[in-house]
Amino acid sequence: MTQLNINSVISRVIDELMQEGNQIDENQLLEALRQRGIVDEIVKSLKFQDNQTTTKEMTDNYNNQAVQSMKIDPSKRYLYVQMLGGRAFLEHILDEDRSTEKNYNGTLSIHIHFRQQRFQSRPILCACEPDLRDGFLLQLPQHKVSARSDPTSLLSIAEPIHLLLIRNEPNGDKTLLSSTYLEWRKVLSSSHNRWTTAVELNGIGPEAKLSVGLLDLKIELIPRSLEELSKDVVEAQFKLEHNRATEKERLFLVYAKRWWQEYIQIRPVHSKRLVKIFAQDENAVNRFVCSYLKPLRSQRFLDTPRQAARFVSLLAYEEAPIVGGGSRSEVWSNTLAFLCKKKGDCEDHSLLLCSLLVGFGLDAYVCIGTNAKGLFCTWVATIGVDHSVVFWDSLTGQRFNHNPINPDDPPLKKQIKVDHPFKTIGSVFNHKSFYANCQPSDNVDCCYFELNKETKWKAMNEDVIKSNCENILVPSWATAPPLSPSKIDPVIISAELERELQSLITDYRKDLDLSTIWDDNLSYILTSALAAYELERCTGISIGNEEFQHAIRRAVPERHTFKGFPIQFVHRDMRRALASSLKSPVCEEILGCRGDLVRLALRVRIFTYAEDVSAVWIMFAVTYRSVL
Repeated sequence: MTQLNINSVISRVIDELMQEGNQIDENQLLEALRQRGIVDEIVKSLKFQDNQTTTKEMTDNYNNQAVQSMKIDPSKRYLYVQMLGGRAFLEHILDEDRSTEKNYNGTLSIHIHFRQQRFQSRPILCACEPDLRDGFLLQLPQHKVSARSDPTSLLSIAEPIHLLLIRNEPNGDKTLLSSTYLEWRKVLSSSHNRWTTAVELNGIGPEAKLSVGLLDLKIELIPRSLEELSKDVVEAQFKLEHNRATEKERLFLVYAKRWWQEYIQIRPVHSKRLVKIFAQDENAVNRFVCSYLKPLRSQRFLDTPRQAARFVSLLAYEEAPIVGGGSRSEVWSNTLAFLCKKKGDCEDHSLLLCSLLVGFGLDAYVCIGTNAKGLFCTWVATIGVDHSVVFWDSLTGQRFNHNPINPDDPPLKKQIKVDHPFKTIGSVFNHKSFYANCQPSDNVDCCYFELNKETKWKAMNEDVIKSNCENILVPSWATAPPLSPSKIDPVIISAELERELQSLITDYRKDLDLSTIWDDNLSYILTSALAAYELERCTGISIGNEEFQHAIRRAVPERHTFKGFPIQFVHRDMRRALASSLKSPVCEEILGCRGDLVRLALRVRIFTYAEDVSAVWIMFAVTYRSVL
């Protein structure tokens, strides 16, 4: 009916009947549509074989057309989640008033995760009633062929649909507004397996009990079940799962309290060490820290563990906001929320990096301790089969070999220089184990990572950890969300940013009463230097510097001076990048250079990774003739 534009046809027919001054009822309208051939066109479009088509045949015909249009496998089951719009987004009333302004285009988008499937809605302008209308086809797991039409097998799938509401700012910044879990199995007891509901989207952190807005959803099971479950059966299943999960949670809490008492009885000083068993997520729910980790395979988007470390380091660092004064606020984001907003605290970076390293097959752990300034800090440690230990700084991507110092050894004539920024360590954990530091000193330099020795580390029971991490009250960690490929074209974007930055530099020098002449050949030569810098960040090995120096010597004329300044950003705002670059005296000297035969060079190069994360390298350069 949508393809035939039936709504406009009916409106036109109604207008014609009203102009004739007749009273319009349903029968008259249907007769008018028949006389004009509209009904015949609809019937032909449905491809009915004869006038005796039964209701079942009509339904099968509709389902077949839906299958063809959605390109789905008829032998599998799907959930079709349709967004019908948003309501009561009261915080965006001001945004709605400003939506007509030329330079304002803040948008809202919904991100969905369900069993290794991720979707994102079209961005919609921020408003009190945002027009969030989109549809997503979620594939349900296939237990067995005979169970395709058995609704009881679908009732056993306890994982909900994860909905994230993201605000996208004009400058590319993203803010997480809501993280909500939708129990979709109510569709099994709905008429014709179609269920319409209004999902309340709550806030984040301290605002977790406040509503952000309402999202109207319609969920449909495709193909629908031959039989519908009663609401009592579905509710009984929910209650049973909740009781089991609550009991598991209670038993783990009892175990954790007893384990902690045993730990502090070893040494009273242990009570002051950073042994973090529980952490609060973005929904203000306390969870066991091991449940925040799941092995994450990067598919073909990241090739090596070091490239994974580079990818994580490019995600922006942002401390959790604090309402009012006080100490540091701690919010451990789930993996999907961190990937969608593309920024987070040190623990968010460490959790993602550890998940990726475990996915690469490494024995990786998140370490909790303090840095050289005495502040709370997390990083990742990997232990090799030869018992070698490597520290990974998740914020910078740097790697440090750990060589412990025995405090009982005689003093060394030459002190070992420590190059990592970590000072103390209280505990380490991954997705299946948790250890607390039992060594006499919690100083990192004196710490031995022999985790299987009870005299050095106190371990939690792995079976208890496994039971708690499989708790269905912790739905967001059932499966790790897959990484999405980059949609950025680095060649096109690099050229656009370079032209924009050239214009900004020209205006900057114009304000200084200086003319600007660009050297295109020198600008191209700078490309190899930027590629070498990014390669060094990924591998830790400097390659290509010798060739770059040879090319510069050939490009710079005799008696001319060359100066260059490279810098890297994780955003693509060139005005902001120029302002940050000018804080360096070297860059300010290059862009404000005065002299004879001054030639400027500029190169912008983008290196893309998964999740549209990119490293933006910029190199400013100048050549001028030296005057003796």
